[in-house]
This record gives sequence, C-alpha cells and structure tokens, in this order.
Amino acid sequence: MGYENKSFIMDMDGVIYFGNKLIDGAKEFIEKLNKNGNKYLFLTNNSSQTPLDISKKLAYLGIEVPPKYIFTAAIATAVFLNRQKRHGSAYVIGDAGLYNALHDFGYHITEFNPDYVVFGETRTYSFEMIEKACKFISNGAKFIATSPDITGPSDYGIVPAVGALTAPIEIATGKKPYYIGKPNPLVMRSALRRLGSHSENTVIIGDRMDTDIVAGIETGLETILVLSGVTKREDVENYPYHPDRICESIKDVWPD
Repeated sequence: MGYENKSFIMDMDGVIYFGNKLIDGAKEFIEKLNKNGNKYLFLTNNSSQTPLDISKKLAYLGIEVPPKYIFTAAIATAVFLNRQKRHGSAYVIGDAGLYNALHDFGYHITEFNPDYVVFGETRTYSFEMIEKACKFISNGAKFIATSPDITGPSDYGIVPAVGALTAPIEIATGKKPYYIGKPNPLVMRSALRRLGSHSENTVIIGDRMDTDIVAGIETGLETILVLSGVTKREDVENYPYHPDRICESIKDVWPD
C-alpha cells in the first residue's frame, strides 16, 4: 500500500472503537504502526474525555497509547480561545475533557458575564443550561462549539451529538456557533503541527464523510473512509466528494 513512510491521523469513535467495544483489527493496526515507526495521532471531535481518560480507555480495550498521541476537539477549542482572548472566561456546557482543557489554558468557568458560551459533548443537558446559554449569548457572549457532528456512535446505537444539541440555543438566539472541531482547518493544522508531519505525507482515517473525509480533502491529506462507524457505503454517493479509499474497517487499511 505504500504506507511505510506515511503519518496517520485517525478518528476514534467508529474507527478504533464503537462505544465501549474495540473494532476488529484496531489493535493490530496500531501495533503495526509502532513496529514500523510510523508517526500517528488520534484526533477526535468528542470533547467529553481528557487525553488521559481516553488513553486509559484504550488500555482497558487492549491498546497502549500515551496521552500525548491523543488530540481532542476540547484541546483545539482551548487553543483557539486562548489565541482569541488570553485568560478569558466561559460558561461551559460539557464534561471533564472540555473543563480541563480550558483550565489548562488559564480560562475560568463562570456564570457571571462570560466572554464565551462553549458547548461540548455531554450527556447532562438541561433546559436550565439552555436558558443560561441563551441569556449570556443575548448579552454579548460569543457562541463556540467543539464539533459540528449531528450524531455519534455509542453502545446504544447512533445518538445525538454537539451539532444537534446546539440547535435550541441557535434557534432561540439567532446566533450560530463557531465550530472548532473537524472539518475546521484550524484543528487539522493543529493536529499536523502536533504530529510533526506535512499534509502530503499524511493519511486520515475516519468514519464520517462530513467531518473526517472533507477535512482531509480540504487539508490535502490522503483520505480513507471506514464503514465501521456512522457512514455506510450507500451514503457516499450523497456527497459531491469521495475519499481516496473505502475500507470495511481499519483491519483492511494496511493488511499484511
């Protein structure tokens, strides 16, 4: 396949695992990258967990990956906000991964006149949160979201993700959030810098046409769609662009 000297950026949900179940061939693929010396980075739009949390989850599933190899939309969001306004403030709807990333960059979380409303992956979502977010945005806070994903995979099947959950706030305020995660070129450039690789020498593996694949195309990466997550083969024709390759799963990306 000619991947001996390539670097890899890989999505996680639907590529490496589905919910809490490891996808067949994922462990062997990572072992092959380690053995061959390929550089790689996990890039996920899921902002709920810290890199350490994800590293521990992978270890539980049988894959040893240091936290430094994991780059989340939460970290990308914190990097972006820090560049926009250093040591600012935010009202956050999200989980530990987003809180920790913002704290690491000197942001403080507040319900008193925040600079930003930041929305990330969460399963604790209430009308009270929507109400507060609408009030802050109407008072001038900027609306930021970690990812445009409408749905995501879980043990329960396909579930709503950030791009769906922001809708009530967007409709009520008339303000669209600025999405940081894939396919935003910001997160892709940050990932390439973290990886220490150039676009022409890098492959992205993902399960979503509307984030992973379009992000790779727009950044100049080789693109591989795996059918083990959200996108099915018949869905591909609904898009005006195509991946370079389509594989049933990561097991088929670089077979022995």
